[in-house]
Amino acid sequence: MTAARNYPENAMKNAPVRRDSTSSSSPWLKTYYFIRAAVSIGWIATALAIGKNVPTLSAILLVAYPAWDAIANFLDAHKSGGLRANVSQTLNLVISVITAICVAVALGVSMNAVITVFGGWAILSGLFQLATGIRRRKSAGAQWPMVLSGAQSALAGASFFKMAAAATPPSIVAIAPYAAFGAFYFLVSALWLTFKKVRPHTAALPG
Repeated sequence: MTAARNYPENAMKNAPVRRDSTSSSSPWLKTYYFIRAAVSIGWIATALAIGKNVPTLSAILLVAYPAWDAIANFLDAHKSGGLRANVSQTLNLVISVITAICVAVALGVSMNAVITVFGGWAILSGLFQLATGIRRRKSAGAQWPMVLSGAQSALAGASFFKMAAAATPPSIVAIAPYAAFGAFYFLVSALWLTFKKVRPHTAALPG
């Protein structure tokens, strides 16, 4: 009788605890978004202050931009369940590695060619980021800036193609606004996760 009367209480105590995925993923995503914003801001500052006048540094920065995106997507996928469980980040990793290589090759051709490569990358990486944001929207907070960022990146790709077709060769300065918008959206997501109150909850499984 005693055991029967205490059954609901014991069941609650012994039941497996299921935590809201928002509470488990938010700490990593908050750090991740802050890091991505900081790196983008640093890249922009270096490109505008020094890179535009130093061709060697400009070339390094142009290759480093997609290379860093590849590293960032790998880290995000690794921290979020692995590459197989995060197809959009994995595809973004692959396309960013290919882009870094193509940019290095295009630097030997012209800046028009480099901007063309960036255009294709902006479209594809934007679509993959958009897919990641949509997939995460129910399990993690602050995904609407990521969705907007992905969509805007895809649209920016078209402007890169137009820029690459211009008679005047573009410079690394042409990439700065694109990087600035990316930094802005990452910072918004990071701040959103920082100040938004997250309420983890537990739920008892049926006994």
